[in-house]
Amino acid sequence: MSLRTFPFSAVLLAGLCGCATLTEPTDQSVLVQTVLEHREIAGVGCVLSNDVGKWFVTTPARISLRKSASPLRIDCKQEGMAWAYEKVDAKANSSLWGNLVLTAGVGYFVDKNTGAGYEYPATLTVLMRPAAERATQPPPAVGVTLY
Repeated sequence: MSLRTFPFSAVLLAGLCGCATLTEPTDQSVLVQTVLEHREIAGVGCVLSNDVGKWFVTTPARISLRKSASPLRIDCKQEGMAWAYEKVDAKANSSLWGNLVLTAGVGYFVDKNTGAGYEYPATLTVLMRPAAERATQPPPAVGVTLY
């Protein structure tokens, strides 16, 4: 390798190391648990969704989902007992910020589109509400239905 190609090779290698798409998975494992009146309750059906997919789980359980820059919506219900609707924002991980600096912003857009540069909390604790409260709460956002 000549001295002329060394700086280019070093910059290219540094840029690839910062790329979350290459160094981070696009899937993430999360634990979903439900709590009602300060006690964990089991057997609650939940639907988790973001702009790239929808996943179904009965709590408590660990599930693998596809990461995204968009919020994760969590819709849970236990027949006749309790319900919940939550929205969790994705947080940028360190690979995304490293990629922004090392690739002059080009890799940032790739990581944002694949979701590799973002993460949701590892544990999602959903605070359930008694079924009696459901009638007094406003409906969820358009396009989301409570089961």
